[in-house]
Amino acid sequence: MTQSSRLPDRALGIALIGTGFMGKCHAMAWRNVSAVFGGAHHRLEILSDVTTESAEAFARQFGFARATARWEDAVNDPAVDIVSITAPNGMHRPMAEAALKAGKHVWLEKPMALTLADAEAMAATAAAHPAQATMLGYNYLRSPAFQAARNMVHGGAIGTPLAFRGVYDEDYSADPLLPWSWRMTHEGGGLGALGDLGCHLVSHMLALMGPVSELVAQTQVAVPMRPSPEGPKAVENEDSALAMLRFASGAQGSFATSRVARGRKCRLQWEIHGSEGTIVFDQENMNELWVHRKGEAGLVRHLTGPDQPDFAVFCRAGT
Repeated sequence: MTQSSRLPDRALGIALIGTGFMGKCHAMAWRNVSAVFGGAHHRLEILSDVTTESAEAFARQFGFARATARWEDAVNDPAVDIVSITAPNGMHRPMAEAALKAGKHVWLEKPMALTLADAEAMAATAAAHPAQATMLGYNYLRSPAFQAARNMVHGGAIGTPLAFRGVYDEDYSADPLLPWSWRMTHEGGGLGALGDLGCHLVSHMLALMGPVSELVAQTQVAVPMRPSPEGPKAVENEDSALAMLRFASGAQGSFATSRVARGRKCRLQWEIHGSEGTIVFDQENMNELWVHRKGEAGLVRHLTGPDQPDFAVFCRAGT
């Protein structure tokens, strides 16, 4: 799914499906987008959650006018123009396709789908509805530091990219006593660390280096059983994954992701070695890039500021 059309510059009606971590992020974004970027103040029309009680509670908290326990009602509401989908991964395809067929724009959280076949079917549905805009929630592509790095790479600041090394590590599943959940199943979560974390690293990697032509990879389930009220349950998807890559350009690369890396908090980290220099980025220090250019003694720290895309709308200090 891609952004197939430009949204109109008028107030739009918003439906939100899902109230977890990313549901709250979407709600905050819709409430604040006009204050940051200008334009119309959008209407928070309807929120959907698994029960009427929880939907009503979150609707009050997030500022939505109405609530429902039926996501179909949110998708088909005539006051809604855009549907934000932050539900569990296994529900992405039916919700997104229903929203498109109902004439709504769709903002869908990653990962797009459980399988490649589902993703291809969703893309075909989006292509059949060209009047609707569709977008996936790869929000880290929009950070000012990343946009600055991409401009440097594509502008030839470090010469020809020769190698990419990337990792995305978290520790939210490191505790073996963490209860089993749908995220650890193929049916509900699909991929594990690759779906939750690795897809963000893939989005950065492809934007910087272009397509991958070949790879060899392995995955690992570090904690095979998790406690649950019904007793221990099996973890079906990966806790970590590794890959060696070859890009279509001929450059080489390595890729690693883990949800059981103790002490790591959103370590989306990569470096690119070019024929004329190096760029290093780490999301744990998201406001800086480390850059080396030919002729310099070592890496130099660069802080992002108002001259980077989207930074100045948040803070104009230094302009």
